[in-house]
Amino acid sequence: MWLKPNRALSRRGLRRLIVVLAALALITAALGAWQGNVFAPLFALVESAAVAVALSVAWRAGDRSERITLDASSLEVQSLPGRRRMRFQAYWVRVLLEPGNGRQRLLLSSHGRELEIGAFLAEPERVELSKKLMVLLADFHDQPR
Repeated sequence: MWLKPNRALSRRGLRRLIVVLAALALITAALGAWQGNVFAPLFALVESAAVAVALSVAWRAGDRSERITLDASSLEVQSLPGRRRMRFQAYWVRVLLEPGNGRQRLLLSSHGRELEIGAFLAEPERVELSKKLMVLLADFHDQPR
């Protein structure tokens, strides 16, 4: 399974949004400068740059993802882009939904180790993911060895 956060904009859409916001700020600043506020264009440039950086950072946060792999002996979670991996014995792993910080946390637990997965997903998506994982693991446990 690949877990990825939802994105409202493509990269092209983000660029268009930044250009439109910068153009609107500069038009408003030009009107302000025409009426005597000579510093308005400078502030508009600074504000446009800050908004562009903030939107770009927020958009890049959407690159996070997690890959969950279940095979005959293990359940592995790989976090991207960090390349962090954690492996659990598939027979012993438990799927837990626990309250925490005003939202439910989806945890995989085995042998005293815990890993939160899907932190970037919405609450209903985490609940649905927990049910899918429980079904997959239950099917795995029912297979003869």
